[in-house]
Amino acid sequence: MNYQKLLCYAAVTFSLAGASISASAATTSPWCSSGKSIRFAEIGWDSGKFLTEIARYVVEKGYGCKTETVGGSNSITTGAVATNDLQVFVEYWNGRTSAVETAAKDGKIKVIGDLVKGGSVEGFYVPAYVIKGDPKRGIKPIAPDLKSVTQLASYSKVFTDPEDPTKGSILNCPIGWQCESDNTQKFKAYKLDKEYTNTHPGTGAAMDATIASAYERGKPIVYYYFQPSTLLARYPSIRLDEPAFNAECWKTINNSKDANPCPSASPVTNLKVLVSTRFAAADPVVTDFLGKMSLPMSAVSHALLSMGSSKIDPRALAIEYLKENPKELATWVPDDVAQKVEASIPK
Repeated sequence: MNYQKLLCYAAVTFSLAGASISASAATTSPWCSSGKSIRFAEIGWDSGKFLTEIARYVVEKGYGCKTETVGGSNSITTGAVATNDLQVFVEYWNGRTSAVETAAKDGKIKVIGDLVKGGSVEGFYVPAYVIKGDPKRGIKPIAPDLKSVTQLASYSKVFTDPEDPTKGSILNCPIGWQCESDNTQKFKAYKLDKEYTNTHPGTGAAMDATIASAYERGKPIVYYYFQPSTLLARYPSIRLDEPAFNAECWKTINNSKDANPCPSASPVTNLKVLVSTRFAAADPVVTDFLGKMSLPMSAVSHALLSMGSSKIDPRALAIEYLKENPKELATWVPDDVAQKVEASIPK
């Protein structure tokens, strides 16, 4: 072998070795290889729980990581991502929390991915039987002409507050959730604060239990909620119309204490993943997966319906989803990672 051929052979060998190392690096988590656990925020609502468990399962079985979830209010857990005390927060409603947006601008948090194709929908809902009735249950419509939030002031006696019968009650989010402060501003914008009690459940579970109880008893209730969600997948509901989204009015609602907010629907919001900047720099491999994970709204709604009707644990539901959707998984991770995940799922 002459000198030129030797150089050529060495170059090809080095190139192939480099490609092999690069491929290996793309499927190996540096963070987890160092023995560290990835700490996820524990999410208080079903879609967030379901999506978190999908992410955890793929990270554990595909990349060999240890993971754990840590509870706390949204403000506490998103703050913990900024300090890298937590590494991941799944299902952040993009642009909705000023502290997160500030942390992202300051380079402490990265906001990545699009978890649900097409984004989320939110607003004020009533049970379908309030407007349409339910002949099978012997329920007659009690507000057949109700179509919009702006009409609610005239319907306060339909949605009576049991603790103050002189007012109606609108069920808001728990204090500490971003939607709570947004809805409180909407109360002012729609001139509902004089006619209705701004009712706050203590937790997300209490919120769901209050709504479910009203449905099971066939009682009228008006409440804030969002999609994708287990509750709306399970209970037929009608979202009340709001004035079209207005960017200037939205500034008086979202992250605002404006005394005179103007009416606006909430914008369609992309659901994102938050990762600490330090984690993203230390582990671009897992971060890449989290940025690619994305599910159709229809698939999430179907899964959440199972979660509600069959009381399936979010972890079990996540595994079932991955089992039934290998093509979806293949778009998120390299082939060998997908194979490891699939091999780990009981047949």
